[in-house]
Amino acid sequence: MANSECLTFLNVHLKNKYMLIQTLQQLFKRDLEKLKSEIEAYKDETYLWAIDKSVSNSAGNLCLHLIGNLNHFIGAELGKTGYVRNRPLEFSDKDVPREILIQKINDTITVVATSLSKITDDQLQQDYPIIVFTEKMSTEYFLIHLATHLAYHLGQINYHRRLLDF
Repeated sequence: MANSECLTFLNVHLKNKYMLIQTLQQLFKRDLEKLKSEIEAYKDETYLWAIDKSVSNSAGNLCLHLIGNLNHFIGAELGKTGYVRNRPLEFSDKDVPREILIQKINDTITVVATSLSKITDDQLQQDYPIIVFTEKMSTEYFLIHLATHLAYHLGQINYHRRLLDF
C-alpha cells in the first residue's frame, strides 16, 4: 500500500471511530433527555411507581435501572468513575422523589458523555472489559447494545405513562 493510500485508510478509519463515538454521545444524550421529559410528564408523581396487572416494572424503577445500567457499564467500567451498582435496589426502591430522579438522569448524562469521550479506537475494537452475557463481545458492540437497551426501556416508560397516568 502506498503512503497516500495508508493515510487515506487511516483518516477514514479515525473519522469512522470519531463518528461512532460522536453518534453514541448524541444518541445517549437525546434518549436520556427524553427519559427526563417522560419522568417530568407524569401528571401525578405517585404514578411513577404504579404497576398494574401485566405491568411488572414501574417507570420509576425502570428509570433507576437505566441510571444504574449506564453508570455501571459506561461510567464505572469504561470511565473508571468508581460507581458501585446495586441492581436489586433499582427494582426494589420505591417513591424516590421526581426531582432526585431528574438529578440522577442529569448526572448520568454527564458521566456518559465524559466516559465516551475518553474511549480510544483500540478500546472500541477490544473485548468489553467484563463478560456481561455468555460470551465476549467488543466494546463497540456492547455500547450499541446499551443504546438500544436505553431506547427499549424508554419506550416502556412512555407506554407506562400513557397507560397508567390518566
